[in-house]
Amino acid sequence: MGNSHDDVLIIGGGIGGLVMALSLHQKGIPCRIFEAVQDLRAVGAGINLLPHAVKELDALGLISALDSVGIRTKDASYFNRFGQHIYTEPAGLDAGYQWPQFSIHRGDLQKVLLDAVLERLGRDAVMTGYRCTGTEQTEDSVTAHFVDADGNRLPPATGKVLIGADGIKSAIRSQFYPDEGDPIYSGLTIWRGVVPAKPFLSGANTIRAGWMSVGKIMVYPIRDNIDEQGNQLQNWVVTLERPRPETYDWNKPAAHEDFIEPFLDWHFDWLDVPELLRKTETPLVFPMVDRDPVPTWTFGRVTLMGDAAHPMYPRGSNGAGQSILDAKALALDLEEKGLTPAALQAYDRVRVEATSKVVLTNRVNPPDAILREVHERSGGKPFDRIEDVISVDEMASISQTYKRVAGFHQEQLGG
Repeated sequence: MGNSHDDVLIIGGGIGGLVMALSLHQKGIPCRIFEAVQDLRAVGAGINLLPHAVKELDALGLISALDSVGIRTKDASYFNRFGQHIYTEPAGLDAGYQWPQFSIHRGDLQKVLLDAVLERLGRDAVMTGYRCTGTEQTEDSVTAHFVDADGNRLPPATGKVLIGADGIKSAIRSQFYPDEGDPIYSGLTIWRGVVPAKPFLSGANTIRAGWMSVGKIMVYPIRDNIDEQGNQLQNWVVTLERPRPETYDWNKPAAHEDFIEPFLDWHFDWLDVPELLRKTETPLVFPMVDRDPVPTWTFGRVTLMGDAAHPMYPRGSNGAGQSILDAKALALDLEEKGLTPAALQAYDRVRVEATSKVVLTNRVNPPDAILREVHERSGGKPFDRIEDVISVDEMASISQTYKRVAGFHQEQLGG
């Protein structure tokens, strides 16, 4: 393990790291993944894969595997807290894209990717229980140092370049930005959960309702026909204004009473929100945080990707998508320029700027800004006609502008 290898070291076996490995393998570039967790299990809840990300997963031959576990999203709808309809737009294939949008459990997506990595690269390509503590480089190689779960030192690994795909608590990033401190708290806390429930609306809709100051919820199905009753596995995300928590903890179990009160009278014709929340066995809570964009992720033979590079608010269904775009861009540059610092710099020049725009837009005007405009203009009260509050053109413009910034407008994808 300690011998110098002419390969790529990938630190982190999450979505970004696994897609990175598959992309490199497709180009004939050897790589190894080192993951801190001993057992890669399903954690978290649902995510959306937008068409620009699905395009790249299609190029890796994964569409049928995604179809076997996820749901092709048909549309996205916005409502106020009274259940009044604000706006609906088609999604994925229904919006004229050449690629679908998927609503999927993060654990299901990770398993699809991990299975593909193990099948294509072999079991030796993934080392679990290896937590990276830092890196050191020479002119022509880079070495990663590791410990196990108990802090005991493990053999180091040496390769030509190293990619830090080790998430928001990235040890690689903190090596190069040691004074950065905690991620920045947004003033908002998120609760999320998954629960069996009947299909609603189109049966493949992503709904957003309310607004942060009074309670905002997003709900979408992530697995179809999970039982004899025709239920789907529904994923929900609640966002509320809250003081900064004392500690940042991801995927921590939460009590229903911590977040349910604002939603107790949200009984819509098509969805009973408090019932959905109450039926959820283990809600999770985590702070909504990001980091200010940094000027570079690349230091010699080391670079960053995904949440290690550009943690962003989960408000545009776009975090996983941007890490998949990172993987595509970086694999291309490594293919063209070899396993060199120049390849990492070429990737850095394009992706730092692109993702910085997404991070900043997610703070100010992600798609759910439509809800903010309606809430503020209506004074948080019911409306008679949505056209008296905001025009359809203005709502479409908010949505289309975000798609351009995030890189998944139809014109950008050629379909």
